[in-house]
Amino acid sequence: MRIAAPTALAAFCLLAVTTGAGACGGSIACSVEGGTYRIELPRSGDATGKSKARGAYVFFHGHRSSAKLQMRHRALVGAAHRHGLAFVAVDGLKGSWSHPNAPGRFRDEAAFIRNVLDDLEKRFGFDRSNTLAGGFSQGASMAWYGLCWSGDRFAGAVTFSGVFWEPIPKPEDCVTDLPPMIHFHGRQDETFPLAGRAVGSRFHQGDTFKSITVAREAARCERDVENIVIADFSCSLVAGCVRGGVTLCLYDGGHQVQPDYLDIGLTRLGF
Repeated sequence: MRIAAPTALAAFCLLAVTTGAGACGGSIACSVEGGTYRIELPRSGDATGKSKARGAYVFFHGHRSSAKLQMRHRALVGAAHRHGLAFVAVDGLKGSWSHPNAPGRFRDEAAFIRNVLDDLEKRFGFDRSNTLAGGFSQGASMAWYGLCWSGDRFAGAVTFSGVFWEPIPKPEDCVTDLPPMIHFHGRQDETFPLAGRAVGSRFHQGDTFKSITVAREAARCERDVENIVIADFSCSLVAGCVRGGVTLCLYDGGHQVQPDYLDIGLTRLGF
């Protein structure tokens, strides 16, 4: 992951929220059935310093990472905060995700994601109107499956360098009201190429363009593909969808996620 180096963790150790069972937030992981997540709320910037989060960005980390390590990438957390969003780092098991067709089989990820979303609503008041999905690499794949299963519980998605795995789901396998989505992917990505690649002898990453097509069909988009430029990205947009357009943005580069990409994506989604 190419992203700004971590700084001191003092800012991360703030804003624990107490709800019956105890404190949760900042350096204290939130526990739900099946696993944990970490959350940091943005500061208001005024004299009170209290949080005024307008929503939450739920991020699935890359392979061999963790929620704790993800929170150390302060620039990405800061990008979400600048948009008034809490940064939520969901924790995979054994540094990985058990989405369909993944090498690992450690838990029921669909149930776990529902538990995280339920807890975010109960503890912090974030719901389908202001909760966005995100992820990097295999974590982006996890986000895509989470949207396929529970897209009706998200307001949007900004993902990076990872999509479905083979065999790619059919549009009818996903909920019919997917939220607006923006996916960023490097043309020279060799870790998760645009066309996907074999992982061992039994598993295969999916094709980015085929995955985008599935998302657009599931979202019931009715317009043709429109080629547009967003910032310096060459993007293809299909609008006329039930809840918002599905956009693929390509760049000259490899396997990475950058804070300014997130900023561009969130701005495009209106957050």
